Amino acid sequence: MPPQTISRSMPGWLILMGALTAIGPFSIDMYLPAFPSIAAGLGVERGEVERTLAAYLIGMAGAQIIYGPLADRYGRKLPMMGGLILYVLASLGCALADDIQTLTACRVAQALGGAAGVVIPRAVIRDHYETQEAARAMSLLMLLMGLAPILAPLAGAQLLAFVGWRSLFWLMAAGGLALLLAVALTMKETLAPERVLPLRAGTILSNYRALLAHRGFMGHSLAGGMGQAGMFAYIVGSPRIFIELYGIAPQYYGLLFGANAAALIVGSQISARLLRKSAPATLQQRAQVALAVASLSALALALALLGLMSLPLLMACLMGYMFSQGFVNPNSAALALAEQGRRLGAASALLGTLQLSCGALAGLIISIWPAESVLPLAAVLAGSACLSWQFGRMARRPA
Repeated sequence: MPPQTISRSMPGWLILMGALTAIGPFSIDMYLPAFPSIAAGLGVERGEVERTLAAYLIGMAGAQIIYGPLADRYGRKLPMMGGLILYVLASLGCALADDIQTLTACRVAQALGGAAGVVIPRAVIRDHYETQEAARAMSLLMLLMGLAPILAPLAGAQLLAFVGWRSLFWLMAAGGLALLLAVALTMKETLAPERVLPLRAGTILSNYRALLAHRGFMGHSLAGGMGQAGMFAYIVGSPRIFIELYGIAPQYYGLLFGANAAALIVGSQISARLLRKSAPATLQQRAQVALAVASLSALALALALLGLMSLPLLMACLMGYMFSQGFVNPNSAALALAEQGRRLGAASALLGTLQLSCGALAGLIISIWPAESVLPLAAVLAGSACLSWQFGRMARRPA
């Protein structure tokens, strides 16, 4: 498919790709306010419910390695439909689960299906656009994906209040079914026949080996991954920090969560506009500095105030981090996927696996670190931001 440019009006296929990409954050953010209710309903400790989130992230990270080769062999549409079918069935399993073990297993299966929504849309965008336009498209994708962290906790809190926690998974199943129908009826295949790769173990391993040895790919992937690490640390830690430390009611938690998601959206859309005149690498580098400033400010304030900074100060630091991440994430992804050619599906898969692995590790650190203040979150944000800058610097270094 020849290179294209993005028109002023967002193409319909890109809206569908954004909705597919939103599966991940929607499936995570919607049930965050329900952690206490799920724990009470299944008769377990809250920590066991938190581990279902870690299980989801691990499943999502691991599954992407599988979808990459499938997308390069069978095209983009068929693996996407298979993933959505699994996602719908697993969501139904979560809704019907009567113990924490079943819920955890179904969350892993849900992640295995939902991972297609991470890998396939990025590959489709690179099928359509070259690096500069791809970065703009991924910024627009974040506009749609960013609505999930705003709407999901709000919808989750309302359903939780009036219907109960199982309704959250019924809604996920319904959403997955709607997307399955949209893909089946409207999505066109974008993988050109001459770019199809054989599904052979040797070829797959060779592609992943080459990607792991590619400094530009690894540097930009991990630069974005470290930004994601801070974001997932915030996602995992925010219910405990806002609801328990600051005493925010669950129905208002979604508003604070949504404000930070809005900062992410604003950053990504400003990035999309600036990409008309600036290179992705330039925006990535400047945003990484802002990322570090926001997170180091949070760490300094947490240390100075013994971890008890005011809520407005904390929100200012978090929104600064998320705003900067709106620049770092799409530009890092576009730069990582540049010049990957026929192994684009594998590159998109490995990119997602690396980034989600960083997020899962950061989330695990937050879940086991006693949260008596905001200091643990501030420390993880600061560390991940500095590493993001370092990996981006490594990727930009001349060979």
